[in-house]
Amino acid sequence: MLRIYKISMKTTIKSLEVGGRKMTFEIGRLAQQATSAVLASYGETMILATVVASNSRADLNYFPLGVEYIERLYAGGRIKGSRWVKREGRPSDDAILKARLIDRSIRPLFPKGFKMDVQVIVTILSVDGENDPDMLALNAVSAALAISPIPWNGPVGGARLGFVPPKDGEAGHFLVNPGENEIGFCDMDVVVSATDKKTIMIEAGAKEMAENIVEEALKNAKTEAQKIVGVINDLVKEVGKPKFKFKDTSPDPELLKKLKKDYKKEIETLLLQKINKESEADDLAVYSQEILVKYEEVYDKKQIETALDYLVKQKIREDIMTKDLRPDARKLDEVRKISAEVNVLPRTHGSAIFSRGDTQVLTVATLGAPSMEQLIESPAGEESKRYMHHYSMPPYSVGETGRVGYPSRREIGHGALAEKAVLGVIPTDEAFPYTIRLVSEVMSSNGSTSMASTCGSTLALMDAGVPIKNPVAGIAIGLMTDGEKYKLLTDILGLEDFSGDMDFKIAGSKDGVTAIQLDVKNDGLTDEMITKTFVMAKKARLHILDTMFKAIATYRPKLSQYAPKVVIVKVPTDKIGEVIGPGGRVIRALMADTGCQVDVDDEGNVSITGTSDEGVQKAKTWVEGLVREVLPNEEFEGTVKRLMNFGAFVEILPGKEGLVHVSQMAPGFVSDPGSIVKIGDKVKVRVLEIDDQKRVNLSMLFGEDTKKPFERRPPMRRPFGGNDRRRDFRR
Repeated sequence: MLRIYKISMKTTIKSLEVGGRKMTFEIGRLAQQATSAVLASYGETMILATVVASNSRADLNYFPLGVEYIERLYAGGRIKGSRWVKREGRPSDDAILKARLIDRSIRPLFPKGFKMDVQVIVTILSVDGENDPDMLALNAVSAALAISPIPWNGPVGGARLGFVPPKDGEAGHFLVNPGENEIGFCDMDVVVSATDKKTIMIEAGAKEMAENIVEEALKNAKTEAQKIVGVINDLVKEVGKPKFKFKDTSPDPELLKKLKKDYKKEIETLLLQKINKESEADDLAVYSQEILVKYEEVYDKKQIETALDYLVKQKIREDIMTKDLRPDARKLDEVRKISAEVNVLPRTHGSAIFSRGDTQVLTVATLGAPSMEQLIESPAGEESKRYMHHYSMPPYSVGETGRVGYPSRREIGHGALAEKAVLGVIPTDEAFPYTIRLVSEVMSSNGSTSMASTCGSTLALMDAGVPIKNPVAGIAIGLMTDGEKYKLLTDILGLEDFSGDMDFKIAGSKDGVTAIQLDVKNDGLTDEMITKTFVMAKKARLHILDTMFKAIATYRPKLSQYAPKVVIVKVPTDKIGEVIGPGGRVIRALMADTGCQVDVDDEGNVSITGTSDEGVQKAKTWVEGLVREVLPNEEFEGTVKRLMNFGAFVEILPGKEGLVHVSQMAPGFVSDPGSIVKIGDKVKVRVLEIDDQKRVNLSMLFGEDTKKPFERRPPMRRPFGGNDRRRDFRR
């Protein structure tokens, strides 16, 4: 039976200033039948956040929270560009990433054992092109959950912080919630979700930023987020509903006590089977069936299986907290065995295999023409990406069968993190005019495949000859807590991730941090925990980089023979028409003659892509010739291309022709240009003039010949009485 909790029809508004602009939360105006709803605005950006809770799902062993981030193109006054489909379809990767960001910020604060179906829907209603809706959406969802009767230990606040590096003698400084026009000047983009005490979620991308600056940014963002928490708490006091009671689905304490006492050996066996990646699911079922015979009058099989799984994870936590004993017997700050190799696929542009323990990733780099960049349509407009990273984790990577097809939200999220980790060291399109695509195929998964993908991406890029600024590596740090006591774990296993309280991924080069992603399962991290995590992560990162350098120390000096050759020629915008030609005639002839793909953008960038250096160079020379300003008295050796009865057209530069009139072919009278030159002849010519219509007039006369008078024939007279049709206009 569906449970619906209505919020009062009374409209309530709360606002505060964030980053110099007003953020407003409005309750009671829209979506009255949702459990709770908040209409939020920031500048002229507006979103609606709704939350609905339904019946508990006792059949699930996880909390069924769903977060949807719905982008409507009408929010930016746009209609979908497709000629056949005008309705918005499946969510974009960007929408999925923003939904995941909200999910990761709110999920840890739901009570353990809470299994009610909760759905959060964010609808983008208006976008002003300056204020990104994602932070507004996160805070609106937090407000909607906080005022609702759904059990939740929030609120949280979310804030974005950008860092503008020092320039022209000015010190570097932070920007709170930088707008679209400001973020381009920032070398770091950090998003933090926090309660009034601790940090819950971090997402960051940076251009090799020093750890101390990153930590300062996190603290400042946390402070800004806590201001929003204060306003949401005021909303709760005014319109918040009492939290309802729910059926706790956590394992029964009495059952846990009995199993821990009577089946200690079986629990240890299950743990060993999990460590060794044996058929743990079947063994768990076998043990639970045996135990069911003893407790069938009190507990069912599902309860027993859940309790056994809980005790195995608890055993892992106890061993680490009391003995510093990890499942694979490593030290707390020890990285698993690493191996790396490059150039593993013969026909790809770049390839690498990176392994860390049982985690293994194959990454492939592909280079393409600038025209191969990805176009992205959103309410804010259209943009393009020339560097992409795609991540794929097939079922066999964890020894299972499963669905294969379009990427899951997790795969999209992991790919985006690895993409962000390397983005800061990718060369500019001026320095390296290629579209770059990386694909990471997870061969085996046992902890932090996204960071393994980051390492593999660096290796594949260097193998492809991409001149990256610095190699990048990544590591995941875990956490086990027991009240005030905690232990940090370097390079966590899958078991440690499932059993622990944190997955803190940090990627970077030897010079600084390039990406961060923090997920927690507890009530958050203190500043001290974050500082110590950075220290451990840097130590592990430098160790991993040393191992990667043994496979390949720097990027290759030459691209693969199978990679396309790309050259960019910059032409004045007023010359674009000359490159394209009437109806595209010139550019089509250029491509046909050279075998290259030639594309021109509105800024005058002509990209030439081909499979041979010879063809690319020929096309480059052709384009440069088309836009070169020819001056009077310049001399060229050209090729006769066409003959007309009044002269010959000579190509003086690739793609640029001029006319040699019959009067400029020889000192005397020339009745037939064909008597002087033939098509294909090489002739020396001089530029006479460039007329008002930009036509080039040439001469084949040099030196004394230019001074001799032309010997012209007298006009030809037709004989009297002949077929003379001249009219006498004197009549």
